[in-house]
Amino acid sequence: MIEGKRVAVVLPAYNAEKTLEATVRELSPLVDIKILVDDSSTDGTAKLAQELGLQVFVHDRNYGYGRNQQTCYREALASGADIVVMLHPDYQYNPALVPALASMIACGNCDVALGSRILGGGALRGGMPLYKYISNRALTAFENLLLGAKLSEYHTGYRAFSREVLLALPLLENSDDFVFDNEVLAQVLFFDFRIGEISCPARYFEEASSINFSRSVRYGFGVLGTSLKFFLQKLGVLRFRIFKKTGRKLDLNYYSLGVREVAATRV
Repeated sequence: MIEGKRVAVVLPAYNAEKTLEATVRELSPLVDIKILVDDSSTDGTAKLAQELGLQVFVHDRNYGYGRNQQTCYREALASGADIVVMLHPDYQYNPALVPALASMIACGNCDVALGSRILGGGALRGGMPLYKYISNRALTAFENLLLGAKLSEYHTGYRAFSREVLLALPLLENSDDFVFDNEVLAQVLFFDFRIGEISCPARYFEEASSINFSRSVRYGFGVLGTSLKFFLQKLGVLRFRIFKKTGRKLDLNYYSLGVREVAATRV
Protein backbone atom coordinates (compact mmCIF):
# COMPACT_ATOMS: atom_id res chain seq x y z
CA MET A 1 0.00 0.00 0.00
CA ILE A 2 1.27 3.48 -0.90
CA GLU A 3 -0.24 6.65 0.58
CA GLY A 4 -3.22 4.58 1.69
CA LYS A 5 -3.80 3.29 -1.86
CA ARG A 6 -4.00 -0.44 -2.62
CA VAL A 7 -1.54 -1.30 -5.39
CA ALA A 8 -2.05 -4.16 -7.83
CA VAL A 9 0.45 -5.51 -10.34
CA VAL A 10 -1.06 -7.27 -13.33
CA LEU A 11 0.95 -9.54 -15.62
CA PRO A 12 -0.55 -10.22 -19.07
CA ALA A 13 1.17 -13.48 -19.96
CA TYR A 14 1.61 -15.80 -22.91
CA ASN A 15 4.30 -18.49 -22.73
CA ALA A 16 6.20 -16.58 -20.02
CA GLU A 17 7.39 -19.60 -18.00
CA LYS A 18 11.11 -18.92 -18.52
CA THR A 19 11.09 -15.35 -17.17
CA LEU A 20 8.10 -15.22 -14.82
CA GLU A 21 9.86 -16.23 -11.60
CA ALA A 22 12.63 -13.64 -12.01
CA THR A 23 10.00 -10.95 -12.57
CA VAL A 24 7.85 -11.90 -9.58
CA ARG A 25 10.79 -12.34 -7.16
CA GLU A 26 11.77 -8.68 -7.62
CA LEU A 27 8.34 -7.21 -6.94
CA SER A 28 8.16 -4.88 -3.94
CA PRO A 29 6.39 -5.94 -0.71
CA LEU A 30 4.39 -2.71 -1.12
CA VAL A 31 2.36 -4.51 -3.80
CA ASP A 32 -0.95 -5.65 -2.32
CA ILE A 33 -2.37 -7.65 -5.22
CA LYS A 34 -0.53 -9.76 -7.81
CA ILE A 35 -2.52 -11.04 -10.76
CA LEU A 36 -1.45 -13.03 -13.81
CA VAL A 37 -3.76 -13.59 -16.77
CA ASP A 38 -2.64 -16.45 -18.99
CA ASP A 39 -3.85 -16.08 -22.57
CA SER A 40 -4.03 -19.85 -23.12
CA SER A 41 -0.28 -20.48 -23.06
CA THR A 42 1.20 -23.73 -24.37
CA ASP A 43 3.88 -23.90 -21.64
CA GLY A 44 3.73 -24.06 -17.85
CA THR A 45 3.06 -20.36 -17.22
CA ALA A 46 -0.18 -20.84 -15.27
CA LYS A 47 1.20 -23.65 -13.10
CA LEU A 48 4.31 -21.67 -12.20
CA ALA A 49 2.23 -18.59 -11.41
CA GLN A 50 0.18 -20.69 -9.00
CA GLU A 51 3.33 -21.91 -7.28
CA LEU A 52 4.54 -18.31 -6.93
CA GLY A 53 1.35 -17.40 -5.10
CA LEU A 54 -0.23 -15.18 -7.75
CA GLN A 55 -3.92 -14.85 -8.44
CA VAL A 56 -4.18 -16.68 -11.75
CA PHE A 57 -6.83 -16.35 -14.45
CA VAL A 58 -6.70 -18.43 -17.61
CA HIS A 59 -8.40 -17.64 -20.92
CA ASP A 60 -10.17 -20.57 -22.55
CA ARG A 61 -8.39 -19.70 -25.81
CA ASN A 62 -5.83 -17.24 -27.13
CA TYR A 63 -7.77 -13.97 -27.40
CA GLY A 64 -4.82 -11.61 -27.88
CA TYR A 65 -2.72 -9.13 -25.93
CA GLY A 66 -5.37 -6.42 -25.77
CA ARG A 67 -8.06 -8.74 -24.46
CA ASN A 68 -5.58 -10.09 -21.92
CA GLN A 69 -5.08 -6.60 -20.53
CA GLN A 70 -8.82 -6.04 -20.31
CA THR A 71 -9.09 -9.12 -18.10
CA CYS A 72 -6.10 -7.96 -16.04
CA TYR A 73 -7.69 -4.59 -15.28
CA ARG A 74 -11.13 -6.02 -14.63
CA GLU A 75 -9.81 -8.52 -12.08
CA ALA A 76 -7.55 -5.95 -10.39
CA LEU A 77 -10.46 -3.54 -9.95
CA ALA A 78 -12.68 -6.36 -8.70
CA SER A 79 -9.98 -7.12 -6.09
CA GLY A 80 -10.19 -3.55 -4.77
CA ALA A 81 -7.10 -1.99 -6.35
CA ASP A 82 -6.76 1.81 -6.29
CA ILE A 83 -3.69 1.80 -8.56
CA VAL A 84 -2.99 -0.85 -11.18
CA VAL A 85 0.50 -1.35 -12.61
CA MET A 86 0.78 -3.38 -15.81
CA LEU A 87 4.13 -5.15 -16.11
CA HIS A 88 5.18 -7.60 -18.82
CA PRO A 89 6.33 -10.86 -17.19
CA ASP A 90 9.26 -11.24 -19.61
CA TYR A 91 11.78 -9.55 -17.27
CA GLN A 92 12.48 -6.86 -19.85
CA TYR A 93 11.45 -4.08 -17.43
CA ASN A 94 12.74 -3.61 -13.87
CA PRO A 95 10.05 -4.86 -11.44
CA ALA A 96 11.60 -2.82 -8.59
CA LEU A 97 10.22 0.36 -10.18
CA VAL A 98 6.60 -0.54 -9.43
CA PRO A 99 6.52 1.63 -6.25
CA ALA A 100 7.96 4.59 -8.16
CA LEU A 101 5.27 4.37 -10.85
CA ALA A 102 2.49 3.85 -8.31
CA SER A 103 3.73 6.72 -6.14
CA MET A 104 3.36 9.19 -8.99
CA ILE A 105 -0.36 8.42 -8.97
CA ALA A 106 -0.77 7.97 -5.21
CA CYS A 107 0.74 11.40 -4.56
CA GLY A 108 -1.64 13.03 -7.03
CA ASN A 109 1.02 14.05 -9.57
CA CYS A 110 -0.66 12.25 -12.47
CA ASP A 111 -3.41 9.80 -13.40
CA VAL A 112 -1.25 7.54 -15.56
CA ALA A 113 2.48 6.83 -15.20
CA LEU A 114 4.75 5.28 -17.82
CA GLY A 115 8.13 3.55 -17.50
CA SER A 116 9.99 4.99 -20.50
CA ARG A 117 12.85 3.13 -22.17
CA ILE A 118 13.84 6.31 -24.00
CA LEU A 119 14.30 8.69 -21.06
CA GLY A 120 17.91 8.47 -19.89
CA GLY A 121 19.10 7.14 -23.24
CA GLY A 122 19.38 3.52 -22.13
CA ALA A 123 17.28 1.80 -24.82
CA LEU A 124 20.12 0.96 -27.19
CA ARG A 125 22.51 0.15 -24.35
CA GLY A 126 19.92 -2.31 -23.06
CA GLY A 127 19.92 -4.08 -26.41
CA MET A 128 16.90 -2.60 -28.19
CA PRO A 129 17.28 -3.47 -31.89
CA LEU A 130 18.17 -0.42 -33.95
CA TYR A 131 15.15 -0.73 -36.25
CA LYS A 132 12.85 -0.82 -33.21
CA TYR A 133 14.55 2.23 -31.72
CA ILE A 134 14.24 4.22 -34.94
CA SER A 135 10.59 3.25 -35.46
CA ASN A 136 9.84 4.02 -31.80
CA ARG A 137 11.27 7.52 -32.11
CA ALA A 138 9.57 8.19 -35.47
CA LEU A 139 6.16 6.97 -34.31
CA THR A 140 6.45 8.90 -31.05
CA ALA A 141 7.27 12.13 -32.91
CA PHE A 142 4.24 11.62 -35.17
CA GLU A 143 1.99 10.89 -32.19
CA ASN A 144 3.17 13.91 -30.22
CA LEU A 145 2.39 16.07 -33.23
CA LEU A 146 -1.16 14.77 -33.74
CA LEU A 147 -2.06 14.12 -30.09
CA GLY A 148 -0.61 17.39 -28.82
CA ALA A 149 1.52 15.76 -26.12
CA LYS A 150 5.24 15.62 -25.28
CA LEU A 151 5.86 12.02 -24.24
CA SER A 152 9.24 10.36 -24.73
CA GLU A 153 7.55 7.13 -25.90
CA TYR A 154 4.10 5.60 -26.30
CA HIS A 155 5.16 1.99 -26.71
CA THR A 156 6.34 0.87 -23.28
CA GLY A 157 4.90 -2.26 -21.67
CA TYR A 158 5.29 -0.77 -18.18
CA ARG A 159 2.46 1.53 -17.14
CA ALA A 160 0.35 2.43 -14.11
CA PHE A 161 -3.25 3.64 -13.96
CA SER A 162 -5.51 5.07 -11.30
CA ARG A 163 -8.74 3.20 -10.64
CA GLU A 164 -10.68 6.22 -11.90
CA VAL A 165 -8.95 6.14 -15.29
CA LEU A 166 -9.59 2.44 -15.86
CA LEU A 167 -13.27 2.85 -15.03
CA ALA A 168 -13.68 5.96 -17.18
CA LEU A 169 -12.05 4.83 -20.45
CA PRO A 170 -14.09 2.87 -23.05
CA LEU A 171 -11.49 0.08 -23.02
CA LEU A 172 -13.82 -2.50 -24.50
CA GLU A 173 -13.92 -0.53 -27.75
CA ASN A 174 -10.21 -1.17 -28.28
CA SER A 175 -8.35 -3.77 -30.32
CA ASP A 176 -7.57 -7.24 -28.99
CA ASP A 177 -4.11 -6.97 -30.59
CA PHE A 178 -0.94 -5.08 -29.62
CA VAL A 179 -2.24 -1.68 -30.76
CA PHE A 180 -4.48 -1.80 -27.66
CA ASP A 181 -1.59 -0.19 -25.74
CA ASN A 182 -1.52 2.76 -28.09
CA GLU A 183 -5.29 3.18 -28.15
CA VAL A 184 -5.35 3.38 -24.36
CA LEU A 185 -2.85 6.25 -24.24
CA ALA A 186 -4.73 8.07 -27.00
CA GLN A 187 -7.90 7.71 -24.92
CA VAL A 188 -6.11 8.96 -21.80
CA LEU A 189 -5.06 12.11 -23.65
CA PHE A 190 -8.41 12.54 -25.41
CA PHE A 191 -10.26 12.55 -22.08
CA ASP A 192 -7.71 14.95 -20.54
CA PHE A 193 -6.11 12.70 -17.93
CA ARG A 194 -2.56 13.54 -16.83
CA ILE A 195 0.40 11.35 -17.88
CA GLY A 196 3.80 11.24 -16.17
CA GLU A 197 6.97 9.33 -17.07
CA ILE A 198 10.00 7.89 -15.32
CA SER A 199 13.15 6.41 -16.83
CA CYS A 200 13.13 2.62 -17.05
CA PRO A 201 16.09 1.03 -18.87
CA ALA A 202 15.00 -2.21 -20.53
CA ARG A 203 16.77 -5.52 -21.01
CA TYR A 204 16.70 -7.34 -24.35
CA PHE A 205 17.67 -11.01 -24.36
CA GLU A 206 16.62 -14.24 -26.04
CA GLU A 207 13.86 -15.18 -23.60
CA ALA A 208 12.31 -11.69 -23.51
CA SER A 209 9.10 -11.51 -25.54
CA SER A 210 9.10 -9.44 -28.69
CA ILE A 211 6.79 -9.27 -31.67
CA ASN A 212 8.35 -10.17 -35.01
CA PHE A 213 9.05 -7.75 -37.85
CA SER A 214 5.79 -8.30 -39.73
CA ARG A 215 3.69 -7.80 -36.61
CA SER A 216 5.78 -4.74 -35.75
CA VAL A 217 4.89 -3.27 -39.14
CA ARG A 218 1.21 -4.00 -38.55
CA TYR A 219 1.46 -2.42 -35.12
CA GLY A 220 3.09 0.67 -36.64
CA PHE A 221 0.25 1.16 -39.11
CA GLY A 222 -2.21 0.69 -36.24
CA VAL A 223 -0.44 3.44 -34.30
CA LEU A 224 -0.67 5.79 -37.28
CA GLY A 225 -4.36 4.99 -37.63
CA THR A 226 -5.07 5.66 -33.95
CA SER A 227 -3.31 9.02 -34.11
CA LEU A 228 -5.26 10.05 -37.20
CA LYS A 229 -8.55 9.04 -35.56
CA PHE A 230 -7.67 11.16 -32.52
CA PHE A 231 -6.78 14.16 -34.69
CA LEU A 232 -9.88 13.93 -36.88
CA GLN A 233 -12.20 13.56 -33.91
CA LYS A 234 -10.61 16.54 -32.16
CA LEU A 235 -11.23 18.55 -35.35
CA GLY A 236 -14.85 17.40 -35.36
CA VAL A 237 -14.49 15.87 -38.83
CA LEU A 238 -15.28 12.25 -37.87
CA ARG A 239 -16.27 10.30 -34.78
CA PHE A 240 -14.83 6.99 -33.60
CA ARG A 241 -16.04 4.47 -31.04
CA ILE A 242 -12.75 4.39 -29.12
CA PHE A 243 -13.23 8.07 -28.22
CA LYS A 244 -16.93 7.79 -27.38
CA LYS A 245 -17.47 8.80 -23.76
CA THR A 246 -20.42 6.42 -23.47
CA GLY A 247 -18.53 3.57 -25.14
CA ARG A 248 -18.23 0.11 -23.58
CA LYS A 249 -16.29 0.15 -20.34
CA LEU A 250 -14.97 -2.57 -18.03
CA ASP A 251 -17.67 -4.55 -16.25
CA LEU A 252 -17.72 -7.60 -14.00
CA ASN A 253 -19.47 -9.97 -16.41
CA TYR A 254 -17.64 -9.34 -19.67
CA TYR A 255 -15.32 -12.34 -19.34
CA SER A 256 -17.46 -14.65 -17.26
CA LEU A 257 -17.69 -17.23 -20.08
CA GLY A 258 -14.09 -17.03 -21.28
CA VAL A 259 -12.00 -16.94 -18.12
CA ARG A 260 -11.47 -19.32 -15.26
CA GLU A 261 -9.66 -18.58 -12.00
CA VAL A 262 -6.98 -20.98 -10.82
CA ALA A 263 -6.37 -21.28 -7.08
CA ALA A 264 -2.86 -20.25 -6.06
CA THR A 265 -0.56 -22.59 -4.16
CA ARG A 266 2.60 -21.41 -2.46
CA VAL A 267 5.89 -23.31 -2.48
